[in-house]
Amino acid sequence: MATVMQKIKDIEDEMARTQKNKATAHHLGLLKAKLAKLRRELLEPSSKGGGGAGQGFDVTKSGDARVGLVGFPSVGKSTLLNKLTGTFSEVASYEFTTLTCIPGVIVYKGAKIQLLDLPGIIEGAKDGKGRGRQVISTARTCNCILIVLDAIKPITHKRLIEKELEGFGIRLNKEPPNLTFRKKDKGGINFTSTVANTHLDLDTVKAICSEYRMHNADITLRYDATADDLIDVIEGSRIYMPCIYVVNKIDQITLEELEILDKLPHYCPVSAHLEWNLDGLLDKVWEYLNLTRIYTKPKGMNPDYEDPVILSSKKRTVEDFCERIHKDMLKQFKYALVWGSSAKHKPQRVGKEHELEDEDVVQIIKKV
Repeated sequence: MATVMQKIKDIEDEMARTQKNKATAHHLGLLKAKLAKLRRELLEPSSKGGGGAGQGFDVTKSGDARVGLVGFPSVGKSTLLNKLTGTFSEVASYEFTTLTCIPGVIVYKGAKIQLLDLPGIIEGAKDGKGRGRQVISTARTCNCILIVLDAIKPITHKRLIEKELEGFGIRLNKEPPNLTFRKKDKGGINFTSTVANTHLDLDTVKAICSEYRMHNADITLRYDATADDLIDVIEGSRIYMPCIYVVNKIDQITLEELEILDKLPHYCPVSAHLEWNLDGLLDKVWEYLNLTRIYTKPKGMNPDYEDPVILSSKKRTVEDFCERIHKDMLKQFKYALVWGSSAKHKPQRVGKEHELEDEDVVQIIKKV
């Protein structure tokens, strides 16, 4: 492990020394690919001995979505969990009070959201320092991450946590790169682009591919991609998830400082101790999770508005709705009646491919 760590440090030092311009782009691309490979080795050590890959904390996934609280020690993660969920997580004025992962559940707009209070991470967590690897492995299983920051401490903490998560293959508030990478048996590297490229050229792409021992591939860019984007696609183990920066302890800063924080994107200022703006935080979490609530309607009865079926924004067809209720339901499915914004008329008779919208009412008609 020490040798891998040393190699990573050497490459990072060389990248810091190298000037960034067109002449060095090829060399930097090669270094970035080497770095990504070493990071992967660090996360998935060889099976010959030593510890296993980054193991998460054993917390059973429950509810409709999972939100993780990530941050440095003593920024108020446990207080936030206590106030939002009513779950007890030990709070004290010293660092590293929380030593394992403590789950709690919030019921919000009919959805059960599991909130995880993860232990504080330290700089170098991505390299296995502290319990960083376990913390970030668990963070990878979340649908949304809340990075909790201390309003009194400098904003540099935000950058450090982002760096730790990036090193673990978590991409915050980003979309997957819009480029296609297809391996083939022969024909060399075929590189095409629909836009003007300022970051990548054929030599850089070939250097990155040769580092991964890929000498035949079709690569198509649909936007001005960087070397990092290409490496992310080749590695394939990246997770893209929404993230909210929760600035805690705002009761200890001035109004002018708060106004500056308010201009930053993806931010939500709160005071967990005094319970300020916790409703605003829940609203923002709901918005970032982008969940769809579907109400069921048994035949001849009123819709059940108390207990909605929660679907993700990416999987919200009638078929997904049936599978969420019971996996055998599709075998008996004949058609569905839908009321709501996705229906052209009330009710609309639809098949299982129909996409549902938030707060639709659905009645399933079974085969006789």
